[in-house]
Amino acid sequence: VDDLFHFNSVNLDSWTETFNMSFYLNYLTRWPECCAVAEAADGSIAGYIIGKVEGKGVEWHSHVSAISVAPEFRRAGVANRLMEYLEEISEKIHNNYFCDLFVRPTNRAALVFYESLGYVVYRTVTGYYSGDEDAYDMRKPLVRDTERTSIKNAGLRVNPEDL
Repeated sequence: VDDLFHFNSVNLDSWTETFNMSFYLNYLTRWPECCAVAEAADGSIAGYIIGKVEGKGVEWHSHVSAISVAPEFRRAGVANRLMEYLEEISEKIHNNYFCDLFVRPTNRAALVFYESLGYVVYRTVTGYYSGDEDAYDMRKPLVRDTERTSIKNAGLRVNPEDL
């Protein structure tokens, strides 16, 4: 919880959503194992990931609600390690079928990064970001999804109210 007071330096870019304290506390209370901070050698926060698990049946999955890395630690493997951490928790503790996340189509660097990790654009959610910008719902099948059903029919377009 103390780390919440030191996130500001990590949340200073235009791609990172900054949430209110109750959002973060809700995640830390309900899914503490899905939340992690990467610390630099000097104790500062290099990055963080906040996730959750949700769904039923073959839709049982983990979701990356927020991931951010401080500018001075980008391209150093921090985001890769944070994603690996959540995927490992998703498989070993929660036995999820897939992991998903939402990303702005205009965030090219993030899209390339997630694709390098094996994520695919499953669907486009029209007007997801305040009604102004679409979101890509990207998914990565995990070990439990042997048939890769979580990414069948990839490429759909849906409205936010249909989620």
